[in-house]
Amino acid sequence: MKEKIISGICISFLLISCSTNYNPGHTSVPKSIRPNTASTPSISQTEQEYNTLIKTYKPETADVLTDLLNDNSNSSKASITVTNKSRCNMVLTIAGKNYSKKIPIGAGKIGYTMVAKNQNYNLSGMVCNSVYKKTQFISSSYSITLSN
Repeated sequence: MKEKIISGICISFLLISCSTNYNPGHTSVPKSIRPNTASTPSISQTEQEYNTLIKTYKPETADVLTDLLNDNSNSSKASITVTNKSRCNMVLTIAGKNYSKKIPIGAGKIGYTMVAKNQNYNLSGMVCNSVYKKTQFISSSYSITLSN
């Protein structure tokens, strides 16, 4: 399983410069994605936030790859990897104790970051017209795939 994740991330890093969007003919909606409500940002607001963040965002590529390749259980940090298989750009917000970060993830791309282990994190974002919200206890590397 870890080899598949590592291989997928490595391939994605090689293809990240491609500007084509991944739009599969068949998509599934994870259980934690809910329809858009009035209190959530619109697609245009999400796109605007994505475009603003992508200009200055610095991914933690080396740290995430080191975490995934070395499987260092003694480390105080773990990686979170999010694959965006939707046709829309998104901004993933990760919030925890004394931690908050927004990660711009393009359509068909992978976003990732490092967080402190053994804590609960609220993961949220807008995926096309759906809201993704989940609270996850992170004790080791964590990976999710979102689609519309």
